[in-house]
Formats: sequence, C-alpha cells, structure tokens
Amino acid sequence: MLYLRMDGSCSLLEEIRHGVNLWDLHDCGFKKTVLTYEVLEAVCTIRSGSPFASSLALFSQQSGMKASGSSEIHFITVGERGIVRIWNSERAVCLFEQKSSDITDSSDMDRGFTSAVMLPFDQGLLCVTADQQFLFYSPVEHPEEMFKLILSRRLVGYNEEIFLAVATNLEQVRVYDLTAMSCSYVLAGHTETVLCVDTCVSSSGRTLIVTGSKDNNVRLWESESRCCVGVGVGHMGAVGAVAFSKKQKNFFVSGSSDRTLKVWSLDGLLDGVEQPLSLKAKAVVAAHDKDINCLAVAPNDSLVCSVLRSHCLHWKLPDLVSVVVLKGHKRELVGRVSPVEQCVITASGDKTIKIWSISDGSCLKTFEGHTSSVLRASFLTRGTQFVSCGADGLVKLWTVKTNECIATYDKHEDKVWALAIGKKTEMLATGGSDAVINLWYDCTSDDKEEAFRKEEEGVLKGQELENAVSDADYTKAIQIAFELRRPHKLFELFAELFRKREAENQMDKALNAIGKGEFRLLFEYVREWNTKPKLCHVAQLCFSEFSYPSSNRDN
Repeated sequence: MLYLRMDGSCSLLEEIRHGVNLWDLHDCGFKKTVLTYEVLEAVCTIRSGSPFASSLALFSQQSGMKASGSSEIHFITVGERGIVRIWNSERAVCLFEQKSSDITDSSDMDRGFTSAVMLPFDQGLLCVTADQQFLFYSPVEHPEEMFKLILSRRLVGYNEEIFLAVATNLEQVRVYDLTAMSCSYVLAGHTETVLCVDTCVSSSGRTLIVTGSKDNNVRLWESESRCCVGVGVGHMGAVGAVAFSKKQKNFFVSGSSDRTLKVWSLDGLLDGVEQPLSLKAKAVVAAHDKDINCLAVAPNDSLVCSVLRSHCLHWKLPDLVSVVVLKGHKRELVGRVSPVEQCVITASGDKTIKIWSISDGSCLKTFEGHTSSVLRASFLTRGTQFVSCGADGLVKLWTVKTNECIATYDKHEDKVWALAIGKKTEMLATGGSDAVINLWYDCTSDDKEEAFRKEEEGVLKGQELENAVSDADYTKAIQIAFELRRPHKLFELFAELFRKREAENQMDKALNAIGKGEFRLLFEYVREWNTKPKLCHVAQLCFSEFSYPSSNRDN
C-alpha cells in the first residue's frame, strides 16, 4: 500500500511486510526502509499542525531531540500486535509505542488492528480491530509521560452470543453458556431421545436451533426466547440428521431412518409466537436404501450431502436431484461430512479420512493416523486444515496440503462421538462416551505472538552482539553468542581472543560469565571443533583453559 505525505511534500510511504519504505517523488528514488518488525495493516502520516504533530513537537523538545529538517516525516503504524506506534522517518526510530494493547481478548486468528485512519478536523486516530471494534485515540499531556495516547471512545460493531447446544440420551437439549461454563437453560418438547442438533444465525439476526428426535419430528427453537417456534411433522422414522442452510439461512434439511430427505422452509416465522408453527417441507426424496445418519449443506447452499452406512450422496438444492455418489471407503461411513467450496470430507470405520471432489466424485486425498474408527471430521480455516476424532479417544489436527497430522490430543477416556466447530473456527467442542465435553481454543495467534517476541529479542540480541564485538568486549560478546546458541560465532570470538594479548585473563572472564548449568553445552561445541582440522587449534586452546578452571567454574 502507498501513502502520500499529508503536508504536500513529495514523499511517499510504502507499506511492506515488516516495515515502511520511504521514496522521493522528485527523482523517484528510494530513500530508506524503516523496519517495524511487525506485519503491518495500515500506515498513517501525521499532518503538520495537527494535535498529534504539536504533541510530538513538545515531546521532542522535552526529550532534547532536534528536528532533522523539512524532510522529516512522522507516521503511525498498526498491525498484528494490536498496538499503536509513532515513527520518525529521518532517524528511522520509534518515538512512541503503547505499553499494552487496548484490544479486548479475542479468539480471532489475528487479534491486532486491521485498519487505521487519521480523522479530519483534528478528531484523532481511528483504528479498526479484527472483531469489528472501532477505537478512537487522542494525544494528551501527561505529568509523568511526555507523550501519551488515550482511548477516547470504543464502538463495538460485532457481538456474537457464544453458546453450545448439547444433545445427550435425553428428550431435552441443554444449552451451555461458554463464558460462564454452565448450563443456561433446557429446551424441552420432544417426547423421545434427541439424536441431532444444529444452529445458525438467521438473516434477521435471530439465533436458531434445530433438533431431530426419535419421536420422528424436527423442532425449531429460538435461543433468545428459549421457545419452540416451529415443529416439522412428516417423517415416518427417527430423525438422525439435521443441517441448516449456510448462506441464505432460510431452510434446513433433515434425514431420517425412513430413508428420506426433507427440505424445510423457514419462511413465515414470526417473532413472539405463542404456539409453534407447523413447518412446511419444500422438497422430499427417497434418498437411500438404509438409514441416513448424517447431513451437511454446502457453503453456497447449492448442494446437500447425505451419508448412510456404505456411501455418500450429493443432492442439488432445493429440489433434491441426485448429482454424484462417493464410494471408496473399505468400511462403513460413520462420521459426518463437511463440505468446503468444491470438496467434501468423510470419516469412516476403516480408520481413514477422505477428501472428495464434488464435481466428479473422485477421491482427492486419503489420511491415515487413527488407530480405530474415525467418527467425525470437519474442515477448519477455510479448508486448509481439518480436525478429526474417533473411537480411539483421540482428536487430531491435520494440514490438507501436506497430508500431515500436525497435532494429536488425548483428553478423552473413551470414544469421541461429537465434534462442533465455532462459527469463526477459533473454538471447537468435542464430546464422548466418557460423558465429558472438552472445549478447544485455537492458540495460533498466541504462538505467532510468542514467535514474534522471540524473533524481536533475537534481533536486539544480535545487534547487541555486534556492538560488543566492535567494542572488543569479548566477555559480553561470548556470553551473548552462547545465549543465542551460535557456535560458529563463538568459534570466531575464541579465535580472535587467542590472537589478543592477555588472552588468558579475558578467556577466564568470558567462561566465568557462562552459567554452570550451560557449561556442558559449551564443552560439546569445543569437542565438535576438535574433530575438524581447520578448527582443532582453537579447540585445543579452549581445552587448555578448561584444564585450569577458576573457582567459579565447573571442571
């Protein structure tokens, strides 16, 4: 992205992955790169005469910094870390950085800012978060801090109710509040065991729950009112599978042991109904020759996949015309299907998971790793990953591109029958025969943040190492090189140290600076050098030092 300087000078800012490039528009020449060590989402220049510029000028004056000239640019960067930073273009330094992020805890893959803009009429800085919050910042004078940003307003643009609907061997459905980790309410109305459940947020914003039962009926519930708003009667057998529309949210599909599929319309549902409405079936088809145990609707609502014991069928919606049959598993299909774009995933009793092409029904990939029947599988992160669970009590995370299982979790003591994925795939729930429900949180963003922190520390330590070498401070340089686990740099430092006068004293200081617990690792480095002709002379000198340890060093 490109950003013209706001005061009219011929300078250009270009956002790159971990920094900002500065260009001169007079000669179209590249001037410099300001490294930010962060994946950036937005760069904003600070206009001369604005409250930001005035506060920065006072800050610079109090800090004893002199202006670099008319070409000096101050700009703001925001990105994946969720903090606001202000930079000086000429010095390529960060003048201000928030001590902590104002973004509330979120489970998004990227928990930082997604956009930022300087508001007109000196109204301050507006930042946008990944969960659609608007944060307004203004500079203020602070007695202790020479420059400070305050969060003047926060507009919350998206609030999603987080709940989990659980069907057990009962006639009721229990709805759990995940924030309080407690059962909020119970949906009662079925006369036999509830076999299946699905949820969605309708186009009008209502959170709906659909359930199927051994009483041959489907029931539609509204979460806010906690009431049954519709009943679908017509199946001649137990309803073993239900699935909501994914795009239009105006229908759901049911499958039954009577071997039929039904498409139910949600049109005509009214708020505040005293009695449940009678739902109408828009389409019906005799789909299989055996019980239907699983359904899934495609993301674009064009197809529905139905599963019975031997194979999987795709049906065109809304008229339920057969499109393609998926056959290839060696044993019965016991898991639910999960479509994404033009693919579908199936889990089977033959201990494998397969991904199929919807267009021609061909098997694209097969995944092996479970030691028993795979009972559930569902896509994550737009189809790049999927999660599976099985009769072996394991939950596995897979990467589609590499065909690899990248993580295995053993938190259940029996078969894992149920798997539910959050709407944003940042959280999932598993339930098993051990009567336990486990909630899983996607910590990818936390891992990225930790990796970034380590990378940033490594960069700073690397610069500190180079400074120590330039100052001929070998004691500090050897200590830092050892902390960074750089044996080649250690060798260079030892070799240089032995060429200096009074090498013995400096060597003794350097070795004493290394902790006793890590001295063994240093000895392993030296032993490795001793096996190589070009390095052994330094190793021998090191060994001679080890032979006469100081009182503070292990022998």
